[in-house]
Amino acid sequence: MYAIVDIKGKQFKVEKDQTLEVPKLNDKVGAKVEFSKVLLVNDNGKISTSSPMKITAEIISHELNNKVTVFKLKRRKGYQKKNGHKQPYTVVKIKNLKASTAKKTEKKEANEKKTTSKKTTKKKD
Repeated sequence: MYAIVDIKGKQFKVEKDQTLEVPKLNDKVGAKVEFSKVLLVNDNGKISTSSPMKITAEIISHELNNKVTVFKLKRRKGYQKKNGHKQPYTVVKIKNLKASTAKKTEKKEANEKKTTSKKTTKKKD
């Protein structure tokens, strides 16, 4: 069983007990994190895009990637600029992939709000 998950704007294929490097998360090391933005679920050949799931994970560490060098040059002008940065990321271990009923209840609540709110019209004299 695997799922495609959107984590901070990037898509990852996740399975149970897998280690991922995701964009930096603001939680502490050892904290449990839930990802609820599941785009696709494959359960033994049954592919579903609408099944509600939550993926639970544990933060293992926060690290920096290798240095990216940025070099700017304008030819025949004598202009050279060298710069760079290290992109932070978080190492996460996937603990569990489980079905959730949160999306179903949210849809029911949204439908109830739509049906209860009625527009009132005023008659002009």
